[in-house]
Amino acid sequence: MSERLRYGLVGAVIATLGLAACGQPEQDSVVNVFSARHYASDQEVFRAFTEETGIRINLVEASGDLLIERVRADGERSQADVIITVDAGRLHRAEQAGLFQPAGDLGGMLERVPDTLVHPDNLWFGFATRARVIVYARDRVDASEVQNYADLARPEFEGRVCVRSSSNVYNQSLVAGMIAEDGAEAAESFARGIAQNLARTPQGGDTDQIRAVAAGECDVAIVNHYYLGRLLNASDSADRAVGEAVGIVFPDQGRGGTYVNVSGAGLAASAPNPEAARALLAFLLSERAQRAFAELTNEFPADPSVSYDNTVLEGFAGFQARDLNVNALGENGAEAQRIFDRVGWP
Repeated sequence: MSERLRYGLVGAVIATLGLAACGQPEQDSVVNVFSARHYASDQEVFRAFTEETGIRINLVEASGDLLIERVRADGERSQADVIITVDAGRLHRAEQAGLFQPAGDLGGMLERVPDTLVHPDNLWFGFATRARVIVYARDRVDASEVQNYADLARPEFEGRVCVRSSSNVYNQSLVAGMIAEDGAEAAESFARGIAQNLARTPQGGDTDQIRAVAAGECDVAIVNHYYLGRLLNASDSADRAVGEAVGIVFPDQGRGGTYVNVSGAGLAASAPNPEAARALLAFLLSERAQRAFAELTNEFPADPSVSYDNTVLEGFAGFQARDLNVNALGENGAEAQRIFDRVGWP
């Protein structure tokens, strides 16, 4: 971390803690984090936050939709200060359930994040990004055949596509983005083509799709980029071999760009420790935290100026991303699900 950034961050944290000292000195010694993420990077970030601020993290973990339902059910009695989850679709569900309140400017830290990653009303922001990409079998597919999402819907790929089920929020957000950019008719045409080209009934997570391509069960798959990053950075040579068997394409370069989603966080609507929560939200955008997400989870930093030590991720970088506020992915999620139902994407 540069000296300028470090002192800027410390200043922001001190400022928020100073406010806390005037108002809620006992409560703000802890921040209750309700998180749907279960990554080593997050543990590293929380530990670093406590080291730098003295504020303890009380971590409550659950799966994405269960986490949202728990906070919603608790209502004003909820002890959640910060809510963390993945995918703009889930952040939108949390927003619709009334779980967030505007967090303010976070000491200027939000200015480091592109506007496309911040909710229009400042209810949440993305602190790391993940691209929805195409992986292909190096020995059976020429990369030139799969440069765009729409390529996978062509008749040439009948019986060759692997992808998660339509109930997965990653796929819902991808098609929701297409609705926002190109309209429902074009999005439905894509979804219908994918449903017709499936190599097997959708099963498993994104890593399972990559393994299926490497094993010859299918030739192409739609996944989030960091799953391939994990395999290529794995200590297990067998996992690395799986990753090396496939190629990666960041689709739609020159056609608007690849769809990007986020890991996001926001200030809980009934936060009992709001100033400590704001300090943590600011810390998520610090250089130390941003590096951890890139180096330990293979996500791209939300702050594009942050450098990191991850050769695989560096090899993925440099693509054109969609210039679309990720909030649109959540807004169109329900329409995406109706499209899946109509076209028969299981």
